[in-house]
Amino acid sequence: MKNPVKEKLKTGKPSVGTWVTIGHPDVPERLAALGFDWIIFDTEHSPMDVPSIQTLMQAMSYTRECVPFIRVAWNDMVLVKRALDIGAYGLVIPWVNTREEALNAVRYCRYPPEGVRGFGPRRAAMFDPDYVKTANDEILLVVQIETEKALSNLDEILSVEGIDACFIGPYDLSMSLGAFTQWNNPKFMDAVDKVLKTSLKWGVAPGMHCDNEDIVNEAITRGFRFCALSGDEGFLRRGALEAIKKVEGWTH
Repeated sequence: MKNPVKEKLKTGKPSVGTWVTIGHPDVPERLAALGFDWIIFDTEHSPMDVPSIQTLMQAMSYTRECVPFIRVAWNDMVLVKRALDIGAYGLVIPWVNTREEALNAVRYCRYPPEGVRGFGPRRAAMFDPDYVKTANDEILLVVQIETEKALSNLDEILSVEGIDACFIGPYDLSMSLGAFTQWNNPKFMDAVDKVLKTSLKWGVAPGMHCDNEDIVNEAITRGFRFCALSGDEGFLRRGALEAIKKVEGWTH
């Protein structure tokens, strides 16, 4: 197994991907052809599950340039191993608030003796005879920082060996701080700065969700390296609204 995103992040280069929440293979098939480094399939806030995501991942298997990640619904050993066994190159773990939770995320992702992942890689090892030998080193582990509690434990979380990147969930984080969607609120801005500085301190790639390309550009300029640009629903909505606004002689 060789993970090009992990390699890129290790060299300090930014990596940009997007989210998929619509459970049809046409979506990742088309997005994977556009130049994204990765696609995150979301099982936390979408109705998709492991069987449906396997089908979606198969639709993008024509390319090794865009790799599949999965956001599991929770930091759970069973959810983690099922996501990895269908071929995810990395996982996004939501709601990591303590050092213990970060340690568990690492253990769940790794085969013994470094972790507790059970053997059964099914699709992940189908065309890769070296998968078990390389998976521990190549799987990208991303923990989400999205609460005030996580901020207070940031050094303890990001100092855990095996955490490759962290990812700000701006909506949940701003809500936790009592400043929901107030992106210019000093409390939220200070939190973002803290995540960035602490990540770099511990050699973890800092990341965040960005609703549009202007926010991605700003994030990369500031030093963020693992950035999600919108998502399938966002692209669909924005494209449709832009088209509707240009229709003349029509009311609705």
